[in-house]
Amino acid sequence: MTPDFAQLVDEVRARLADGAGARASAPSLTVAAVAEALSDLPVVVPQQSWDDLCVRLHDHLVGAGPLGPLLRDASVTDVLVNSPNDVWVDTGAGLMRADVSFADELAVRECARRLAAGAGRPLDDAHPWVDAVLPGGQRLHAIVPPLAVDGTVISLRCFGLRKPTLDDLRAAGMFVGTGHDYVLGLLEHRRSVLVTGGTGSGKTTLVRALINACDPTQRIVIVEDTSELRPHHPHTVSLQARGSGGVQEVGLAHLVRQALRMRPDRIVVGEVRGEEVVDLLTALNTGHEGALATMHANSPAQVLSRVELLAARSGLARSALNMAVAGGIDAVIHVSRLPHRHVSEIAVVAQTSGAAGAAELVTAWSAHVPAEAYAASQLDTLAGL
Repeated sequence: MTPDFAQLVDEVRARLADGAGARASAPSLTVAAVAEALSDLPVVVPQQSWDDLCVRLHDHLVGAGPLGPLLRDASVTDVLVNSPNDVWVDTGAGLMRADVSFADELAVRECARRLAAGAGRPLDDAHPWVDAVLPGGQRLHAIVPPLAVDGTVISLRCFGLRKPTLDDLRAAGMFVGTGHDYVLGLLEHRRSVLVTGGTGSGKTTLVRALINACDPTQRIVIVEDTSELRPHHPHTVSLQARGSGGVQEVGLAHLVRQALRMRPDRIVVGEVRGEEVVDLLTALNTGHEGALATMHANSPAQVLSRVELLAARSGLARSALNMAVAGGIDAVIHVSRLPHRHVSEIAVVAQTSGAAGAAELVTAWSAHVPAEAYAASQLDTLAGL
């Protein structure tokens, strides 16, 4: 006879414990080991369901539990668990409720703990939240009660399976009209570009595709707070910041300085949000062309004020900042997520007619304005078009 699934999980776990001790709950437990344990049990499983059942059991023993199929779906970009019966998923068209649920709050918390363990991080009363990258490339954030008032909350950003090329993004509607040509031109002419947008708008996806489209002979040094880009380019070096945890904290600003000493052809900074903006601007004003960086912003109009706010923390004077921006950043590519993820605007950095060296952003192309409105703009020169 076939027991219910929860009972089967317990029996397989017990069988694994009898034969392998602690390995029954270790993140390194394989699907093959689960299959072997299942074959020892007096259960009847149709042959066509055997492989799927072994994968489901593995998910519940050491993996993502009922979230496993969602994380293996290449179309999924976000998985959000608010409560046992409140799970949401985004496949690029906005959040929708998923046909997935947990038995109870304890099952949600246990799933979060397993995921954290797979990333080598604790999640318990002493460590009530975790922010880490899973072995499959997904970014995990989880927070447990009492900080999460209504129960354990899990948030997953799925980067590992979705690594589209620029052509893939074009086919998916990321580029409108001449947008693709301008973006590719900025890349090929080694312009230094900020990619901006809101959370989940596609900044990381676009930058990864741009890295993959770079000349394979170029050495690209990537600096990130949490490793998410993971491009397929043949010559990349990735540096990841380190938080304080009993050892010396190493932030992005330190790593940008290290990257400059590593003979980069291009520097890529994932998520500029602190004093590292000063080191990045310094690098761009000393011959390091073709840099790429991402930054949260609701529109290009907010970028310069946000850069100014971040730079102010390091004591950089406004006049010096304006000169650094005008001399180091060539363009801003802004991506939006509504009605779908797409490049909505490209702005160029220009000097104002007022104070010497002051910078301003000028919209040079928009997905919502006819292309002829920007004919012979500065963007054409930057992109070589």
